[in-house]
Amino acid sequence: MELGLKKKKALVTGSTKGIGKAIAAELAREGADVVINGRNITEVNQIVENLQNQFPDVSITGAAADLAKEAERFFLFEQVPEIDILINNMGIFQPMKYWDITDDIWNKFFDTNVLSGNALAKFYMPKMLENNFGRVIFIASEEAVMPSGEMAQYSMTKTMNLSLAKSLSKLTKGTNVTVNTIMPGSTLTEGVEDMIRKMYQNSTIPESEWESDFMKNHRPLSQIQRLIRPEEIGRFAAYISSPFASSFSGAALRLDGGLVPTIF
Repeated sequence: MELGLKKKKALVTGSTKGIGKAIAAELAREGADVVINGRNITEVNQIVENLQNQFPDVSITGAAADLAKEAERFFLFEQVPEIDILINNMGIFQPMKYWDITDDIWNKFFDTNVLSGNALAKFYMPKMLENNFGRVIFIASEEAVMPSGEMAQYSMTKTMNLSLAKSLSKLTKGTNVTVNTIMPGSTLTEGVEDMIRKMYQNSTIPESEWESDFMKNHRPLSQIQRLIRPEEIGRFAAYISSPFASSFSGAALRLDGGLVPTIF
């Protein structure tokens, strides 16, 4: 399906790995010019080169910056003053006991997972509204509405993403600018691979069964009983970024494999 994204300019934060990288690839596949972001300039350059080789007809550029830091956000704004699509994907997570979450950790998660995306939306949305087209998408998690209890500091920030996106969507009334949130379920990113490896490396369970055991014992409500692949989220995000998704506004869009129970 042609999504009408040719020559649209998209910034995908935290796009050197996982979900962000998959979203960037799908946007490029649809003809969008994509800005890759990450903290490590070597990783950014590598992804830029890889995607440019895959999609030679679009422009793939890099903007290395730690967007949790105000000074580095200003650097990004100078490099990339205007975009059509903002994917606020950058985020951190870490399973830990509630009693071990210090104020510094709370603040770090708030700065990284909430304030950075808010600052980008505040900068880019006025121009989107002026142009009467734009897409702002926050990548949240099923943890926003159904916290597992394994990482309260992360779940809190993902719930904030939902609230912020809904508030921002109110500013777009009657325009072709939309603000939405995508809530993936547990996804097989590099970070989740590392988490599962740490959980199971000293167990007697064969590595080939780690994923199924994790889903059975830690995500038993999942209907698909497997980890979602980043490419699945990438394809969905590309559609929500497109002009054909104009009816989605202020929505919390679930892509969780049936993990969150639906109440009719």
